[in-house]
Amino acid sequence: MAEPSRKRGRPRSAKDNVGTVQVLDRALDMLDLLAANKGLTLSEVAEQMEQSPSTVHRLLHSLAARGMVESDPATQAWTIGPATFRLGSAFMRRSGIVERARPILRGLMEHTGETANLGILNGDSVMFLSQVETQETIRAFFPPGTRSPLHASGIGKALLAFGAPEMRATLLQGQGLTKFTDKTLTTAEMLDADIARTRARGFSFDDEERTRGMRCIAAPVFDLSGAAVAGISVSGPSHRIGSEHIKTLGAAVSAAAQELSQTLGAA
Repeated sequence: MAEPSRKRGRPRSAKDNVGTVQVLDRALDMLDLLAANKGLTLSEVAEQMEQSPSTVHRLLHSLAARGMVESDPATQAWTIGPATFRLGSAFMRRSGIVERARPILRGLMEHTGETANLGILNGDSVMFLSQVETQETIRAFFPPGTRSPLHASGIGKALLAFGAPEMRATLLQGQGLTKFTDKTLTTAEMLDADIARTRARGFSFDDEERTRGMRCIAAPVFDLSGAAVAGISVSGPSHRIGSEHIKTLGAAVSAAAQELSQTLGAA
């Protein structure tokens, strides 16, 4: 499921906060923008960042010198560079959770027949770290680094239900509950009711709340301290994840999440 295209305008950053370095913030904004697109020309980057082409040109070439971005001579389009993969890989190696989760995700995919995913909290979103895809023609797709809103994703709702209570308040006070489909949770009351249901059954259920025709079931992963640090999910088309399968899939996902939790030292 691809993320909605980024709206035009300067990407959000911390550049207006006291103590930040403006040129560094601009460079990071640029990386964020390029990561969210398949390729942008210099003029398109300048337009979306609301910066002059000369400023953007200098930043792009500085980043290119370090392999953080690269350009296609044929199309003149700029994309994220190979050095960002090295940095991202270092992040994923930090806790070892990706390596520990891989065989568990593989087993979950084989058991359920649906794509299995691993994600963590990343600001006000879920960031997907790993995925084992089903062989079915129609399937969900979350490349590593893809982000999804907390209130409109299975893993996000699992983290909201079992994570720190202040996450809910921060979400409501920050970006709010963006509507993606007619099933998206868009009010505090709807979110609270869903959190209660998730806690009662032990797993969350995304019922076409982000993308029409796609469903997701997720459970939280806990660390040694008992904190919900990640989530495991299975996702696929609604015609395969029918109402009659939710309980069975929920049990499978919960078991996989518990297995990963145990490898992280959870009781």
